Amino acid sequence: MSTTYTVVIVATALWVGFSAFAVFIRAPWVVQPLADYGVPRSWWPWLGAAKAAGAVGLLVGLVVPVIGILAGVGLVLYFIGAVITIIRARAYSHIPFPLLYLAPVVGSLTLGLMAA
Repeated sequence: MSTTYTVVIVATALWVGFSAFAVFIRAPWVVQPLADYGVPRSWWPWLGAAKAAGAVGLLVGLVVPVIGILAGVGLVLYFIGAVITIIRARAYSHIPFPLLYLAPVVGSLTLGLMAA
């Protein structure tokens, strides 16, 4: 396992974990757009939990690679779903925000697949 692989995985897990934390504390810059997109409030804890689980899964993947790969796949699907939600809400100027999370997740997943 290379240093680059470890740094990318840890940085991505921290980035996604921060996003999960922001949902859990209901940070206005996160939950207001969710409300604007029409995402029910009852889903917010589950969305935060999915991101948190993905972040933890990426870190576990440093020891158990298959877990990291599955977490990466789950996070890719999550952030693609976020892009679709934004498009459906016609908030096109917000599309870059989930892409800022999707890009490092794709990079982590790619590195994980190459290391496996």
